[in-house]
Amino acid sequence: MQDPLVPAQLDADHTPNSKDQPKELMAPVQANVANDANVANDANVAIELIKPKTRKKRTKTSIADIGVGATVPLGSDTPLHQGGRELALASRDSEPQAPGPAPSPVTGFADNLLEQVSALPTLPGVYRYFDAQDQILYVGKANSLKKRVTSYFQRDHGGTRIGHMVSKIHRMETTVVRSEAEALILENNLIKSLKPKYNILFRDDKSYPYLKITRPKATTTASSSTSSSISAVAASPQEVTAHLHPLSVSSSPALDVASARGVPSASKVSGLPHARTHTNPRAQDIPRVVYYRGAVDKQHDYFGPYPSVWAVREAIWLMQKVFKLRTCEDSVFAHRSRPCLLYQIKRCSAPCVGAIAVQDYMNDVEHAQRLMRGETKEVMAQLEQRMNEHAQVLEFEQAAEIRNQISALSKVLHQQGVESVGDQDADILAVEIKGGRACVNLAMVRGGRHLGDRPYFPAHVEDADAVEVLEAFLSQHYVELALPSTLVTSHPVQKELIDLLGTQAGQKIQCVWQPREQRKVWLEMAQQNAQIQLARLLAEEGSQKARTRALVDALDVLVEDLESFRIECFDISHTSGEATQASCVVFHHHKMQGAEYRRYNIEGITGGDDYAAMRQVLTRRYSKVAEGVHAGETKMPDLVLIDGGKGQVGIAKDVFESLGLDLTRLVGVEKGEGRRVGLEELVFADGREKIYLGADSAALMLVAQIRDEAHRFAITGMRAKRARTRVGASSIEDIDGVGPKKRARLLQRFGGVKGVAQASVQDLMGVEGISEALAQTIYKALR
Repeated sequence: MQDPLVPAQLDADHTPNSKDQPKELMAPVQANVANDANVANDANVAIELIKPKTRKKRTKTSIADIGVGATVPLGSDTPLHQGGRELALASRDSEPQAPGPAPSPVTGFADNLLEQVSALPTLPGVYRYFDAQDQILYVGKANSLKKRVTSYFQRDHGGTRIGHMVSKIHRMETTVVRSEAEALILENNLIKSLKPKYNILFRDDKSYPYLKITRPKATTTASSSTSSSISAVAASPQEVTAHLHPLSVSSSPALDVASARGVPSASKVSGLPHARTHTNPRAQDIPRVVYYRGAVDKQHDYFGPYPSVWAVREAIWLMQKVFKLRTCEDSVFAHRSRPCLLYQIKRCSAPCVGAIAVQDYMNDVEHAQRLMRGETKEVMAQLEQRMNEHAQVLEFEQAAEIRNQISALSKVLHQQGVESVGDQDADILAVEIKGGRACVNLAMVRGGRHLGDRPYFPAHVEDADAVEVLEAFLSQHYVELALPSTLVTSHPVQKELIDLLGTQAGQKIQCVWQPREQRKVWLEMAQQNAQIQLARLLAEEGSQKARTRALVDALDVLVEDLESFRIECFDISHTSGEATQASCVVFHHHKMQGAEYRRYNIEGITGGDDYAAMRQVLTRRYSKVAEGVHAGETKMPDLVLIDGGKGQVGIAKDVFESLGLDLTRLVGVEKGEGRRVGLEELVFADGREKIYLGADSAALMLVAQIRDEAHRFAITGMRAKRARTRVGASSIEDIDGVGPKKRARLLQRFGGVKGVAQASVQDLMGVEGISEALAQTIYKALR
């Protein structure tokens, strides 16, 4: 019995083809959007389109007369009508209103703004709202700009999130596109680059890992010459399908392995590992399985994406345990004279030393690829057939080996809960909203295997409902990432959005809610995990808020808004005076803000003088800030923490006094007796007595967290700087005329900086690109 689908789901017998849509609309349209605050003004030329071959007869002024991607001149009296083909899709609340009396217009808007709205065309496009300070408020798409934008100004939204947004609209911009498929891409790019205040924002995470099976060099060459018989593989993560189907194995003689051989091979070598009967193959001719993260190409086979690194590692372990595929680097493979430990523990078949025939290894690779595509039954049937063939010709050792392979595969599949269901690839999406926060839990099923899940926590949720959150996730997540053939959702999703995503992916997408049987089990697991992850997030945020409040109370700080309470913490790190660096870490909105961290190279002081280093970093950090504070243009942090006791705080006090800054904001963190954690005391620069908060104090926990982060950030920077100094990475490049390439040649020729320094002028001239004059310069500089 079929699962109940969304009322607006795709028809079962409908598949997008060239008759349904122009071919040009099946390919993604790239929208190159800048990342600065003025990007909205440049978004009008953000997309490049190819005109369809066939067009409807135009009436009056069409989209071609306007120019796709150009901003419509708002306020124009020119009547605009849509020409060409258009995907019939609107956002969930963008459908035309039912006939009836028009609602009373909302008052309070500037006349010119309402005039601009009335002059909008009935064309697909993207609209952007700005406030009086020219800050972006909202980005949206529409099948009809006029109908969609007008609905904002004719409805009374009350005190909702959208109502607050509408009340702040001062001006707007629109960009006309050819179809809403293109509008979706442009909207997604603008949301990610502009981060509007009233859009539901998801983290732009494209770092999904993949499982990669390398392809032999011969296969790559053969594949390029037989492109008519292979299935295309996307050249970027945006075009990767639910799992990347490998190129046709039969297209290469090296991989042309019969599924049922008449005479089974007895190529497995028994006895000592080095007693082989095969010539060692080249590393590039033997596929290996490897963890991969990044852009994919056409040279190898990729499977995924996976929700976590752990899921990929587990898949690699499966490939090793069942099929004994190699994972070593080509350089290691090429220099093996005997099998490694993985062969001894039966995790590799040692093709590096010829312990397995190349043809048999390729057969294992084919089985592994088929298993990754979900062809579990077929792989098991082939293995059983091979086992029986070996047994019939009395090759019991080979039969026993395949029997063990079947047993291992069965055990692994049972442990991972692989079910015999119609869905080979599916994404399960569950939404949970509570306490003003939302969680979208994404669980992935690939090849019938449940790979795990990943939670997403969007920003700017406020009073949005679960359907809004889910549709925002679908729009932002799948525009540039792989899309499986089946989506199982906790809430109904409109048909138009699914159609649009399917058009972008070039395949039919089935969206199911209120599922049955195994799909129902998957969805219940995803919903439970969403609840757990959201509860954990709320608990963590509540704990951090409590810590911030405890610190504010303990220090008796006057704070207007606890959310914006800002702390900056400084620390100095060096090794016996070498490679001195200072760090500044930032805390606000109840969490560390890694993007605002800063490191300072300390120079011109006596090595090991922490006081001079502290004076330098505070002066450099707050000199310009002090000027802005005195001019009323900026604000000081609410609290400045110094990792140190009375001496460091005294130096900081001198700096603040010289700059005319408030001393009450300056606090030192002094280590307690024996430098034991929990005994720290706070030292004040304004003359107050130092205080001990207590080992169990929430305020001290927050102070220790920030102090430890400043120490970590400083010491990692110091170690990197010290390493560069000791290996001379910068000393050679500092010489005029020596760049990265010449430096690399010098280091390669002489084995390091020390060797370069000991080389004569004649030796240096022997390096490509080094003239006599430059050799003289290098010789003098290093001596």
